[in-house]
Amino acid sequence: MLNVVGFFGFLSGLHRIYNGKTGTGLLWLFTFGLLGVGQFVDLFLISNMVEEHDQKLRLKAGLSPLGVPLTQAAVASQVYQPSGNQLMVKLLEAAESRGGTLTVTQGVKATGASFTEVEAVLKDMLKSGYVKIDNDPVTGAVTYHFHEI
Repeated sequence: MLNVVGFFGFLSGLHRIYNGKTGTGLLWLFTFGLLGVGQFVDLFLISNMVEEHDQKLRLKAGLSPLGVPLTQAAVASQVYQPSGNQLMVKLLEAAESRGGTLTVTQGVKATGASFTEVEAVLKDMLKSGYVKIDNDPVTGAVTYHFHEI
């Protein structure tokens, strides 16, 4: 709208001032849009001028070009992984809820730890005598039996 009004000489250059181009906006204002030539050229440049100004405003506000905050993480940077005694306690709780038996896969699901971590803790518990190992008669999966639970 400002460009259309300015195209006819009245207040030409306001569209440039509005888009942050103060120097050329004042030049256009005092020379009637460079005697109309600058106004005619701006008909083709105005959309890029507006987009550039919007980009600057987004960056100033801390937003990406798509409007997403730059300081906010889009994805969680870390996943909680229990380790050591915490993992052992989580496995014991999972076994207790399953009647005293647990497979490695069930332990992974219950704790969020990796298969390797869960299996290592269960094997340590086996070596210590807290767990007995067997195979499920139906599936054949290795099952750890917690006889104290």
